[in-house]
Amino acid sequence: MIGLDTNILVRFFTRDDPILTAKADMLMASLSRNAPGYVAIAVLVELIRVMRRIRGATRSEVARVLEWLLKSRELVIESHAIVESAFLLFRETSADFPDCLIQRTCQSAGCHHTATFDRKAARVIGMRLAL
Repeated sequence: MIGLDTNILVRFFTRDDPILTAKADMLMASLSRNAPGYVAIAVLVELIRVMRRIRGATRSEVARVLEWLLKSRELVIESHAIVESAFLLFRETSADFPDCLIQRTCQSAGCHHTATFDRKAARVIGMRLAL
């Protein structure tokens, strides 16, 4: 298993640099069930941030990327069940994926609730405003 940094996945999905995209494609093609790539939660958050803020990806584009990653048999996603639960929450609501991931991670850890100053996260996915 090899770890995949965010920049590999950014090039693979955005296809914005011909040379690095070709290298990312070769690396991704070399992965298999027996020799998978590992995607850390931090990489997922950073990937989505880059896609949304820097590349201007839509929610549906982000959803397609997340779904592809979660379904890939050549990848091991850190805390797969939590990430999948966060993805489902993301698809069902208007919340941002990182907020969904934070909420589901805290829930999985047994937290009574997740405190936030983010009014939308409190309203949409059940975090509690810290006042």
